[in-house]
Amino acid sequence: NDKRERVVKASRDVTINSKKVIFQVHRRGTFFFAYRISKNNKDDVLGKAEKDLAAVTDQYMFRLVKELQGTDFWKLRRAYSPGVVQEYVEAATFCNFCKSGTLLSLDEINAALLPLSDSAVEPLQINVLDYILGLADLTGELMRLAIGRISEGELEFAEKICWFARSIYRELTLLAPEMDDSSDMRTKMDTMLQSVMKIENACFSVHVRGSEYIPLLGSGDPSYPLLGMTDLE
Repeated sequence: NDKRERVVKASRDVTINSKKVIFQVHRRGTFFFAYRISKNNKDDVLGKAEKDLAAVTDQYMFRLVKELQGTDFWKLRRAYSPGVVQEYVEAATFCNFCKSGTLLSLDEINAALLPLSDSAVEPLQINVLDYILGLADLTGELMRLAIGRISEGELEFAEKICWFARSIYRELTLLAPEMDDSSDMRTKMDTMLQSVMKIENACFSVHVRGSEYIPLLGSGDPSYPLLGMTDLE
């Protein structure tokens, strides 16, 4: 019981600091693909987010790994999975997408965790289920990212986000029926669908009615509200 409480505490620390990484990227609103550089201070923002993520790995994930080292950590999965694994996966995949426009694989995430473990014991590794649940949470951040990009006139970037989020949802839709009965997965699939629909509707509205509300789409002129809403709204 004492060990479980320490694992829960370590999980909570990873959750808090992983969320800070995500907020760091959202707050400044500077993103880019490998072939499309956005404006302003993208390097500073993403560089800071990557350093924060590395700190989460080296400090908080390291503490969890040491706590679980030498034990059958799968038995304690429920104690650390919701915060550590899923939130950490969400932050890592979100930063990678903002940097390169690609999906960070499970093997790449586990490779980053491997040096934290003693080579003499079984290393802590994120399993497939937790990786999938983390990807489901990722779509919510993609939705916020897309809406933010549209508000700044970057419709092309928002459309790429839409395609990426739709692809994740489509693939998981094929996979979910083959999974064991999981209330977490069912709930997340419903949430993913709502996020994808919000991105699609926002992109569609700008395409169809953008000329009514954003005559100078991409101009950065704050006098043109998004989708007919005032700045206050």
